[in-house]
Amino acid sequence: MPDSNIANAQKITSAPTAIVSAKPVVLSAPGRGEDLQVRVSAPVTGSDLPIIVFSHGFGWSMDGYAPLADFWAARGFVVLQPTHLDSRILNLPADDPRTSRIWRFRIEDIKRVLDELDVLEASVPGLSGRLDRSRIAVAGHSWGAQTASALLGARVLDSDGVPGEDMSDRRVKAGVLLALTGRGGGDLTPFAVENLPFMNPSFDDMTTPALVVAGDHDQSALSTRGPDWFTDPYFLSPGSKSLLTLFGAGHSLGGIPGYNVAETTDESPDRVALIQQLTWAYLRSALYPEDTSWQAARSALEEDPHPLGKLQSK
Repeated sequence: MPDSNIANAQKITSAPTAIVSAKPVVLSAPGRGEDLQVRVSAPVTGSDLPIIVFSHGFGWSMDGYAPLADFWAARGFVVLQPTHLDSRILNLPADDPRTSRIWRFRIEDIKRVLDELDVLEASVPGLSGRLDRSRIAVAGHSWGAQTASALLGARVLDSDGVPGEDMSDRRVKAGVLLALTGRGGGDLTPFAVENLPFMNPSFDDMTTPALVVAGDHDQSALSTRGPDWFTDPYFLSPGSKSLLTLFGAGHSLGGIPGYNVAETTDESPDRVALIQQLTWAYLRSALYPEDTSWQAARSALEEDPHPLGKLQSK
């Protein structure tokens, strides 16, 4: 998106304010083997602040995804980032008995964050009494998107194709799913089938409103399909959904995990800026139905003569 159009899109979002972060806020987690560490970021001003719980991708931690977390916090959200057990910071050995259940621990991490909002709120000086607990969203990238999707109603199919436990959470009102993997079964490589049984989702019950973001150059080594695999969560789920397909984007979607990150093979500050604007606008309107930010953001993208992606909704 040319600079002029980025400037137009930025007019949609509120003006940024200073933010404050506290880390690590430690939550007791019996049975997990490690207490849960969380980063809390919030604007220094404002009240009735909506909440985003963000689940990182494989190997990352609460310190990642600054391009998103800082942007959201500077524009009115309280952003909560737990460090999951697969983080490189924790360095669990491959033969750790928890390894096969990390996908479940991840979901439990998000629920623990929601259960312990009192503790998290008290961790940041001046934040007490400023959270709006009726307006909660979840977001995640890659494995983190799979984690977040469970809170929205996605379920894991067993070897017989029977949906497993419903781990959705009524406290969550909306989601942003960045580079979320698609169907399992025959769409997976033999390695994925053998080693990643949780990658066999059903989106039939993922009814909570969500924005799905996919890169049209995201070719996964875990799937026998092409980049369209990452659009399955949109097409196979019911309810109110939107799909942002980013042109030329790989799995890092231009660099959302962090600035100057080595694993970003499709670095694009403009693409990251577009994701910042659109995810903010989507969550504003999803949590505040009278808010017109999403409508304005959609119109700006549609009117862009050189768009970086396309939007569709149902």
